[in-house]
Amino acid sequence: MTTEIATLGGGCFWCLEAVYQELKGVQHVESGYAGGKIAHPSYEQVCGGTTGHAEVVRVAFDPAVAGYRDILEIFFTIHDPTTLNRQGNDIGTQYRSVIFYHSPEQQETAKQVIAAMAHVWDAPIVTELSPLSDYYKAEDYHQNYFRQHPHQGYCAFVVEPKVAKFRKMFADRMKQS
Repeated sequence: MTTEIATLGGGCFWCLEAVYQELKGVQHVESGYAGGKIAHPSYEQVCGGTTGHAEVVRVAFDPAVAGYRDILEIFFTIHDPTTLNRQGNDIGTQYRSVIFYHSPEQQETAKQVIAAMAHVWDAPIVTELSPLSDYYKAEDYHQNYFRQHPHQGYCAFVVEPKVAKFRKMFADRMKQS
């Protein structure tokens, strides 16, 4: 089995993590921070908006089952790539829409998907496309957050609707329970 990595930011990492954990071909999803200017930031530092980091997920997947293009198409379906530094009530650069590519091939695929998605959205796509330089795993209590806290307010009202949308639109791509 081959493993490829995608690193994506689309608002709160709990939302993306919960969706990608259900995608067939995904081996592991980890919440973390990328794109900032300090090493090993804490959640509190990132939330302060001064580190430059985005909340991201690192998705390890088998490209023979779920390709990078599939990962990105789902990404553009479960968040709003037209709002700069914002997803719903989450506001700040830490919640920006961003694709951190790991290779020139990922960069080219991302450019193609962004161009295709520009025809889907009514407003311009503001998703940042940057090479991944540093990535830092988020604190343990952020990992598998939705699975551990499905009834917590944010999870019930923000994460669950995104998971439900994924389940409805991509039922054929879901892991079997």
